[in-house]
Amino acid sequence: SVKELRGIGIQPDILLCRADRRLPEDERQKIALFTNVPARAVITAVDVDNIYRIPEILHGQGLDDIVVEQLELKTAHAIDLCEWQAVNAALENPQAVVDIAIVGKYVHLTESYKSLSEALAHAGIQTGSQVRIHYLDSEAIEREGAEELLRYDAVLVPGGFGGRGTEGKIAAVRMARERHIPYLGICLGMQIAVIEFARNQVGLAGAHSTEFDAECAHPVIALITEWMGSAGQRETRAPDADLGGTMRLGGQRCELVAGSLAAQIYGTPAITERHRHRYEVNNTYRAALEENGLRVAGTSPDQALVEIVELPDHPWFVGVQFHPEFTSTPRDGHPLFTSFIRAALARRAATSLKRQEQA
Repeated sequence: SVKELRGIGIQPDILLCRADRRLPEDERQKIALFTNVPARAVITAVDVDNIYRIPEILHGQGLDDIVVEQLELKTAHAIDLCEWQAVNAALENPQAVVDIAIVGKYVHLTESYKSLSEALAHAGIQTGSQVRIHYLDSEAIEREGAEELLRYDAVLVPGGFGGRGTEGKIAAVRMARERHIPYLGICLGMQIAVIEFARNQVGLAGAHSTEFDAECAHPVIALITEWMGSAGQRETRAPDADLGGTMRLGGQRCELVAGSLAAQIYGTPAITERHRHRYEVNNTYRAALEENGLRVAGTSPDQALVEIVELPDHPWFVGVQFHPEFTSTPRDGHPLFTSFIRAALARRAATSLKRQEQA
């Protein structure tokens, strides 16, 4: 490949060689000789079981120094990888274990939830715990019931599109709500929580989303055709327009309700989070939902759109219309996921204590 590059006038300065082990020194020298690349610039990009080890591995081979030299950069101080070292130390030496159930319909394609699984791992780093994720098929829950969820320390229902598996997700939310299992609903997972609450707490039989049943008796989730954007501009969308064109996309400002769990988690009166959805909580039902115990903990700046819901009488029950997983990082995590995992750890500890007392 280097020969082909040189044939069109491109001479590499550095080679990163994918390998399942460190390249032997004689192999590095041979590659350097035949590619006209300095031997110190022939770097092993070795396979690892933890991608967050890669910066340290590449640093150990001097890659960062070579890049600085090639770009003729002036560095004020020596490199400090203490943050990455702390990340890896937390990942490799967890002090606790927690089991999280993700209930969805893409569970045979777990890469669909890659951002979520990474955000949960980041929360594990922040809490010193190993987060074990268990993917449960919502269609299987429809057939067999939601009792299996009692085995886990917390339940998460992620985003998605289409009606397949919806009733299984609703059953999962009900189990989490009634049995006081920490619950996090993201995008569709928040909408599912509103549907479940409307059906079983407010008494609205047939409550649903118009995404799945356009003729449902109580459209507690519906396509809102216009709203005020964070910059004060009027945004609109038409029901028959292209799906992408009718989505609420990108960073949107959310005002948090003082005294809510969400405000406590974020520690700020307002946040900006990334969105990707079409349907919203129908404000026609908002008063009935709140009167029966569902707290609206976050709204759009004009208070027209519900962004966050929670249950004050539950150990930890939060649904968000946005996607917090997109802004999680291994060094800082995300406050929502970190709080969720702490709640799961608390449930695990309480459950363990109860079993000990019964024994």
